[in-house]
Amino acid sequence: MRFVAIVALALLSGITYGILHDQVTARVCVEYFTIGHPPIFRTTSPTLLAIGWGIVATWWVALPLGFSLACAARLGERPKRSAGDLVRPLLVLLGAMALLALVAGILGYVLAATGSIRIDPWVLSAIEPSKQAAFMADWWAHTASYFGGFAGSIVLCLWVWRSRRVPTA
Repeated sequence: MRFVAIVALALLSGITYGILHDQVTARVCVEYFTIGHPPIFRTTSPTLLAIGWGIVATWWVALPLGFSLACAARLGERPKRSAGDLVRPLLVLLGAMALLALVAGILGYVLAATGSIRIDPWVLSAIEPSKQAAFMADWWAHTASYFGGFAGSIVLCLWVWRSRRVPTA
């Protein structure tokens, strides 16, 4: 049951992060969701799009993290870690992801607005010019979140596993 609690903690944490992240990015550029994604949700409401895509786009990332984290925390003869032990490290990971997304989003916006990066032709044709830099901000922020979450999950699992060492006298 404690293994499942860790998986559930990671899953709910990831989905919550996704919804909150998308609440911000949907307000930066709703077209990122309405034009840049398949039309799964027939709405232009930033709030509803953020909730829907926050769930759809994160559960499949958070579930394997939760399973890996539970394995790192519970398997083997080493002292076990509980879901409660992992709340703070998960919050650190999510905070780092949010900071990385913020920096990447700002960088993507500035580079697009100044013409320092080439914007994909489909974006140029589908998104009105006044929204293109904001679209790129969202794109960069989301890409950074995925990268940060993937890399950070590996680091977190390794850290949890190593933290379970039996102290030597």
